[in-house]
Formats: sequence, structure tokens, C-alpha cells
Amino acid sequence: MSREMNDFERALTLTLGPEALTRLQQVKLGIAGAGGLGSNCAQFLVRSGFRNLKLVDFDRVEYGNLNRQFFFLDQVGKLKVEALKENLLRINPHLHIETHAEKITTKNVKDLFRDCQAVIEALDRPEFKKMVVEAYLSAPKLLVAASGLAGWGRSDGIGIQKIKEHFFLVGDGVSEVTADCPAMAPGVVVAAAKQADVVLQYFLNHKKGQ
Repeated sequence: MSREMNDFERALTLTLGPEALTRLQQVKLGIAGAGGLGSNCAQFLVRSGFRNLKLVDFDRVEYGNLNRQFFFLDQVGKLKVEALKENLLRINPHLHIETHAEKITTKNVKDLFRDCQAVIEALDRPEFKKMVVEAYLSAPKLLVAASGLAGWGRSDGIGIQKIKEHFFLVGDGVSEVTADCPAMAPGVVVAAAKQADVVLQYFLNHKKGQ
């Protein structure tokens, strides 16, 4: 991974300071899911100075994703992890991004993010969310999950709960996605931003390895 600083990172240094930016660049983040939560959270993390990401998702971009996910019309049909990598590199070309176009299962979940210092759970089905949380709940790394972000007019209810020392849960805990309560950009992006904010605060306040 290049250590040379580009113009984007020089500008970030004026905001964060060189020591803080260097600290963020040394962290490896794992993002489980590259849909509404994962794609938006990833862009906020990259814009905040993180350089090293692992993206895991087996799905492809569809037209129905464009109302809330960080993709574009000409990317429909592409693997989400590859399309997201393209978009993130447009923000910072010095990123190191690993992409894994595979489904997260009980067999691979513990190995996929073993080398990451943080895991962001950004999946869309409760059983998969639970699987990731259970796999990393006792691991010595930051875990940030989400639950309850569907619909509209409810963004004030999307909060952050500290469940354990290294485990945070974002959402309102009740707004599940249904036909009458679909996932829309405002709620999804608020939740994704809060997930990114937890990660940013954690690593700005903790030295690498703690």
C-alpha cells in the first residue's frame, strides 16, 4: 500500500492532523455487505481518512439499489464489491481494497475478517446479521452492527447503543424492512453515517493495537 500522500490526504491532514490521519491509515476495516449500509458507510470511512478496507458481498448492482446505495446507473450488473471499489478509488486513489465476491456463511465468517481490526455488519437479513455479530462478539476488535432503519420520517430515532466495550449497535431497533416500510436513502444513509462515526471515534481515541 502506497504511503505517499495525495492532495486529498493533504487536505485531510489540515482537518485531522498528521498523527491522527496516519493512525487511521494503519487500520484495516472489514465491511460485511456492500449494499445500502455497507456502500455508504465505506464512502464515509474513506472520506474520513481510512485507507485499508476489505469488502465482502456476493451480490450484483440492480436498478432497485440505486435509490439508496452508493452506485450509479452504468454500474448495474456489476459485482457490488467491484463497483464499490471503483467508486471509492475515485475519492482516494491510494486506497488498499480487498474484494471478496462471496456469500458470508457460518463456515467462512470467522476467517473472512480475522485480519481486520474492525468489522462493520451491513447485511440486510436478521439471520445474517446475527451470524456476524455472534462470530465477532467476543473477538478483540471493534464490531459495529445495525438494526432498524427502514421507512421515512423516523431518522431522529436512529441512535447508537454501546452494548459492550467493543460492540456498538446503530438503529432504532424496530423499523424492519417491509412492503409498507421500505428501505429509503435518508434512513439508510443516516444509519451508515452513524456506523462510520462510531468507527472514526473509536480509532481516533484508541491507539493501534489496543
